[in-house]
Amino acid sequence: MEKINDNLTPACDCSVIHEDVVREVGKSMPDDEVMFNLAEFFKIFGDSTRVRIICALFRSEMCVCDIAALLGMTKSAISHQLRILKQSKLVKNRRDGKVVYYSLDDEHIAKIIDQGLAHILE
Repeated sequence: MEKINDNLTPACDCSVIHEDVVREVGKSMPDDEVMFNLAEFFKIFGDSTRVRIICALFRSEMCVCDIAALLGMTKSAISHQLRILKQSKLVKNRRDGKVVYYSLDDEHIAKIIDQGLAHILE
């Protein structure tokens, strides 16, 4: 079993609570329901297929067939992930005849992906 280096995770050795800091931060914290919803939102990004779909849609509006070809997956698998993304309000769709095109729901999603990529590539 690998030994954990305690120097990597410094801990506070004091028992003093900085009440003014705790109070101020506590006032600015969102309530539990908002925090739960935020955690659920970020869970969507925990699946690499969904992230790949979002990255593709970041570049262009696409139909299920195009996304499936791009990612080397079945239309069924892509449709399943798109359903999750749509329920989470990350993507939207529009119909043009028999073809349904998907795109990012709004510019916030693009910003989240941009920020995530910038952090990872740092």
